[in-house]
Amino acid sequence: MVYPQSLPFDEGYLKVSGIHTLHYMQFGNPDGKPVIVLHGGPGSGLVTFHTTFFNPNIYRIIAFSQRGSGKSTPLAETRENTTWDLVGDIEALREKLRVEKWLLFGGSWGSTLALAYAQNYPERCKGLILGGIFLAREIEAKWDLEGRRQLFPEAWDAYTSHIPPAERTDLMPAYLRRLQSTDHTIRMGAARAWNTWELAIGQLQSELGRLESMLNDEDWCLAHAVLEAHYFTHRCFLEEGQLLKTKNVDRIRHLPCSVVHGRYDVVCPPRNAWDLKGAWPEIELQFTPDAGHSFRETGTMKALVQIADRFASL
Repeated sequence: MVYPQSLPFDEGYLKVSGIHTLHYMQFGNPDGKPVIVLHGGPGSGLVTFHTTFFNPNIYRIIAFSQRGSGKSTPLAETRENTTWDLVGDIEALREKLRVEKWLLFGGSWGSTLALAYAQNYPERCKGLILGGIFLAREIEAKWDLEGRRQLFPEAWDAYTSHIPPAERTDLMPAYLRRLQSTDHTIRMGAARAWNTWELAIGQLQSELGRLESMLNDEDWCLAHAVLEAHYFTHRCFLEEGQLLKTKNVDRIRHLPCSVVHGRYDVVCPPRNAWDLKGAWPEIELQFTPDAGHSFRETGTMKALVQIADRFASL
């Protein structure tokens, strides 16, 4: 279904500010076609599994952990951590690795970041492969609060029960206060509750063993929850509908773009991908009929590998 996981041929760190240092890895063919893999979250950190969608004999696969996540330091740091800081980091990494142009790959938050980078640096892009589209709009924030809980009432009630009744009218700041607490027990309790909710709705068939291991990884759990709460509180530092505006889409309209979106994606509803198609009719869009949000579901994996094989001819 996917290519074997290759060992990295390069690993290093890049200091991008007085506070932040990024961790990056390169896989596949050092002389191959460059592709940058942008992880989700925000805060998920580098996911080596995502590199297996690309033929390691053909592609030079570059992946990194965004500010505050994975092995990037400092962990879970929200200062100097915005969408536009991350866009600048991608460009700084391109320059460090002496890549002239590259293919962009990203799902969920990674799709948001790929679109933001491409619209700012279209001359550095060969094309985009995207999945689980997230555009950080008001309609998506409303779905987060009103839609998901209708489908997963037991998981929603567990999520809200972590917050005292008096604070439940505004859950995001209530969670953010706890995630920023100086008390480690309070921070980790909030982080686990936050991530338990997110992981419960990500797949049609949950991989319970893998999800438990993620929740038991304190570094991942904290970074993922803190950075998501930070970004979502600030609506990902984007203007309403920014990535769909004609003036911004026109900058990348000439680039090939293929999108895969799970038909039963509860985290990022299929409407997001359809709205992107409406603003950018030239893209190729396919809905995977047997998948939710995760890239680990069979139909989505198969589609992404097929697209990556086709894009190898760019």
